[in-house]
Amino acid sequence: MKKQTHLGLMAAAAILVAACGPSDQPASTAVSSSPAEPAAPAHPRYEASVDAARLISADSEPGQWMSTGRTYWEQRYSPLTQINESNVDQLGLVWSSDLDTSRGQEATPIMVDGALYVTTAWSMVKAYDAATGQLLWEFDPEVDRARGVDACCDVVNRGVAVWDGKVFFGALDGRLIALDSASGEQVWSQVTVDQSQPYTITGAPRIIDGKVIIGNAGGEYGVRGYVTAYDASSGDQLWRYYTVPGNPADGFEQPELEMAAETWTGTWWEMGGGGTVWDSMAYDPESNLLYLGVGNGSPWNQSLRSPGGGDNLFLSSIVAINPDDGSYVWHYQTTPGETWDYTATQQIIVADVEFGGETRRVVMQAPKNGFFYVLDALTGRLLSAEKFVPMTWATHVDLETGRPVEIPEARYNDTGVPIIVQPGPLGGHNWHPMSYSQNTGLVYLPVTENYMGYVAQENFERSERGWNTGTDMAEGARLVAALGAPDRAAYLMAWDPIAQQEVWRQPQLIETAAAGVLTTAGGLVFQGNAAGEFVAYRDSDGERLWSGITQSHTVAAPITYELDGVQYVALVTGSRALPQEGPGAMGSTTRASSNNSRVLVYALNGSHQLPTREIVADEQELNPPALIANNEMLAQGEQTYGRFCSVCHGANAVSDGAGVFPDLRYADRLHDLDAWNAVVLEGELASSGMVAFDGQLEESDSEAVLQYVISRAIALADELRAQQ
Repeated sequence: MKKQTHLGLMAAAAILVAACGPSDQPASTAVSSSPAEPAAPAHPRYEASVDAARLISADSEPGQWMSTGRTYWEQRYSPLTQINESNVDQLGLVWSSDLDTSRGQEATPIMVDGALYVTTAWSMVKAYDAATGQLLWEFDPEVDRARGVDACCDVVNRGVAVWDGKVFFGALDGRLIALDSASGEQVWSQVTVDQSQPYTITGAPRIIDGKVIIGNAGGEYGVRGYVTAYDASSGDQLWRYYTVPGNPADGFEQPELEMAAETWTGTWWEMGGGGTVWDSMAYDPESNLLYLGVGNGSPWNQSLRSPGGGDNLFLSSIVAINPDDGSYVWHYQTTPGETWDYTATQQIIVADVEFGGETRRVVMQAPKNGFFYVLDALTGRLLSAEKFVPMTWATHVDLETGRPVEIPEARYNDTGVPIIVQPGPLGGHNWHPMSYSQNTGLVYLPVTENYMGYVAQENFERSERGWNTGTDMAEGARLVAALGAPDRAAYLMAWDPIAQQEVWRQPQLIETAAAGVLTTAGGLVFQGNAAGEFVAYRDSDGERLWSGITQSHTVAAPITYELDGVQYVALVTGSRALPQEGPGAMGSTTRASSNNSRVLVYALNGSHQLPTREIVADEQELNPPALIANNEMLAQGEQTYGRFCSVCHGANAVSDGAGVFPDLRYADRLHDLDAWNAVVLEGELASSGMVAFDGQLEESDSEAVLQYVISRAIALADELRAQQ
């Protein structure tokens, strides 16, 4: 492990912090007042002296952002008002910090006791002085880059948790690591998964009463999901909760798994089953319930993992457990018998709302399947559900049974008939955090309208490397091309969770883009986008009030905090590619990363400037060799590419992350089969994350993929010539 501490600068940063905030604050308004004289800090700077009392009463310290969702209820709403709808047009950048990785950035920063903690791709951690941007320390867990092949959707990390002077995070390779908050020194490390299996960790831990709770990912690869609690002081395991049953012959780790096993058929455990808790958790201290968002089945295709059907509990469910011992309390399943990758891992929000003439404590979620759910937080009883996005798999949710009323044709695995289904695996809402505003009572939701052609894979065999979905990606893409695709769209939607209806929407320029959301008592909704902007909207009507250029594609959620009387807004930017169109379209402006990954921090009257650079035209040369394959080889290459290559390099060999994941149509190795095989079969670029596939692919498979990519390069060259 590599750790660097910038101790020589920490004292200076502490002295300068009061002087380095933006100057000339505006006069008071009806919403906010001028900054008061800073009071002496209640907690020593940089010590992260967080305990149960502070987390439970987080609203008494509105200037802090001590956990992923700010409070245990995960609303991502801030009571701060210094920045508000009347002065947000004066917002400016205060400081920025380049991140030394070109991979995706999905972290929600944590700000506690003057330090801003962020994770980056490859599970690296950085600590900054939250006012000045001075780097305090950084830690690299040195994840083997070959583990990147086990990460379904890039080597991302969504953040840290803090407790009692320690910073906790999950590493991509399955470790849970505790660091000293002041120095960045490792305190302890625990391997939380079987590292011989394709498990990863991308989500942020949660901490409840000294227990660090962490899930894992790998549902596309064939693993069994669970969450584990560890002692924050020692790292000792305290309990583990499995979300799907294993082999009944081995007994059941929890009593409810015997009941769950009755909803499965066949030998599902041989394929893992899925059900990973890879992102969302929320906690209600009053009822002492921890809510888990459970993922998709493994494989996706239910007929492969559970041939006789069944609900397959607890896939695609919200499960409430007691965090003291991990015991089951209740569950609600959003998609029984899941077969479309409809996870329920999306953000869970707890709130007190007026419902049916009385105040109810509820759990709210907008999972991938496209319905917005409101549940009783104590019992899990469904109170309401309504579609928030176009869908073709179900008509509605029956409030009596709590089950979706499905459109039978959507079950491609049962009918054997390929079909285009909305939403697709990207979901009506994916992991990008939504926010509930106590100011308006609305939920602000990053929505995408998307689809997929679902085709059951013939002669499926589980692979030790690559996705195991049981769906034929290549045939699905061909189906969409043949029948014509539905419209795609992306937008920020304000949703009334009580009336279950849309209030307003703001379209995104890029039709497949989404990003996390922050709301504040200042009447604002903040969100980054794929057009290189960070935008503030009015919460009541969605009017765009301010935007700043980020020079990068943002997917992560912002936060806000206050130090020494100054309110700041912070976010981490950087995704699979640079913005290609829109106000922030930009080439790389930093040597540290090709996608301009950065931490950006704003305040009123900030004047810090990002480096500038003209948009650079693509300098790659498209020069494909002659095609020598017959139709049979091309079909083989298309099938193999779809299963093993498309996740990183793009469907149909069209990269959506050029600069991060190479566009193979431009590769020089297209001219040399031996050079191609050196990468694909021998792992020549394993240190960059492109591992060898010799255990999964034969030489004939590799050559077929090469010829398929050549065919796609020739098609692009023909298209470009036709445009001249």
